[in-house]
Amino acid sequence: MSQIEIYDLHPVFEVVQMNAVFPDAKTFVDCLPKYPFEEILADYFNQKDKPFFHLKDFVEKHFDFPIPHSTGYQSDLSKTTEQNIETLWDVLTHQPDKKAGSLIPLPYPYIVPGGRFGEIYYWDSYFTMLGLKASGKTNMLINMINNFSYLLDTIGHIPNGNRTYFLSRSQPPFYSLMIKMLADVKGDAILQQYLPQLEKEYLFWMKAAEQLKEPGDTLYHVVKMPGGEIMNRYWDEKDIPRPESYRQDVELAHQSQQNLPQLFRNLRAGAESGWDYSCRWFRDEDAFATIHTTDIIPVDLNCLIGHLEKIIAEAYAIHGDPEKSRHYFSLAEKRKMAIQRYCWNESIGFYFDYDLRTNQQKKAYTLAGMFPLFFQMATDEQANRVTTIIREKFLCDGGVTCTLKTTGQQWDAPNGWAPLHWITIMGLENYGHHELATIIAQRWIKLNTDVFKRTGKLMEKYNVVDTHLEAGGGEYEGQDGFGWTNGVLLALIKKYGTPG
Repeated sequence: MSQIEIYDLHPVFEVVQMNAVFPDAKTFVDCLPKYPFEEILADYFNQKDKPFFHLKDFVEKHFDFPIPHSTGYQSDLSKTTEQNIETLWDVLTHQPDKKAGSLIPLPYPYIVPGGRFGEIYYWDSYFTMLGLKASGKTNMLINMINNFSYLLDTIGHIPNGNRTYFLSRSQPPFYSLMIKMLADVKGDAILQQYLPQLEKEYLFWMKAAEQLKEPGDTLYHVVKMPGGEIMNRYWDEKDIPRPESYRQDVELAHQSQQNLPQLFRNLRAGAESGWDYSCRWFRDEDAFATIHTTDIIPVDLNCLIGHLEKIIAEAYAIHGDPEKSRHYFSLAEKRKMAIQRYCWNESIGFYFDYDLRTNQQKKAYTLAGMFPLFFQMATDEQANRVTTIIREKFLCDGGVTCTLKTTGQQWDAPNGWAPLHWITIMGLENYGHHELATIIAQRWIKLNTDVFKRTGKLMEKYNVVDTHLEAGGGEYEGQDGFGWTNGVLLALIKKYGTPG
């Protein structure tokens, strides 16, 4: 993993990225060099000051460009959306391969999101797997889980994706939900089978927790709260610009008052959250340059780790170790109490992220507030109040918007995303709010299928406010394919049908 990569090729890497040779900054870090890096570098220094030097020609001469996944695929609009998704599983399947550039090879086949995303992504995969389960593709479910288990066993954590430039961070920890999904198909013995990997996942997220002494202490992903509780935040091991978004990070640095290592770590932590980016991470909701992700206790992350603690407890019970089972159940219960203490707002009736620096809740309303309902951590009364806010503030013609602010960021209004629709709909169902869950599900299904009929594409994200417009925002063009949209859509159609 320590070999030289394109993003180590200085100054060629910086020159290519800052001059936007490729419209998408990810393209260059996914290229494959045609020659040894020493030769490429020597040729660059020899050529760069000559009058007819063209940077793009130089790059084309020295590198093979990645081909976007599913290039050339055409949907069959004479078939239903569900039938097209079944066909897309094969299109989006990536076979095991050898090390190639920044790609970390995996031992089993896997599903990629599509478009610019030609590798596996951590939290995407859970929502893709919902569709695989609905399709009866249990073998691919097992392959996906075994790839993530392989990463836990060889790297010690599940990176953002299987690229070397993602090794310094993870993504929202859905591994325990993947294991539970497989257990629902194959039986609870699955929990015991993957117990070693579940614990490795937990150790990664809880690294150095025992070293926190005083309230306010932080190390890696762990934080000691004012009441002494241990909670989690998003974090990245590195504090330099992201190679796959190098130019955007450097340009934002010119607008920010933060010291640069702090800014870059906050950007990377925001990428680990999966919500890259949203006003929920900004100190000033209108100003990207005020991003302060590492100061924030995210309600969704802590719900996910609470679920991980609970699944480990259940696995130890099956394993026949009641003492360890009780230990992890106790950890899960303490975390649930901490989420209630720091993230529940009694006067408003909703869950919010918590700001460590101000010791106050953040003010941004986001669908992260649905995670306590998804994991059944809320009381009935709390769920009723959250449901009222979802209906009054988040519900749109195409489903639910992920936040209430329009900032130009892709994880803000007017965009809606498949994973947050699944979390919201299932969270509502958990507390008997079937009517609203059905309304949201049917509006989302209709939006997805209408766009598909119009364009032949299943998109990464959708405009839920004006369903006739494309979704926008973010660091790259809208992508089609698209793994988690396919997965959630198929699972929702199976449960709710297609709207008449």
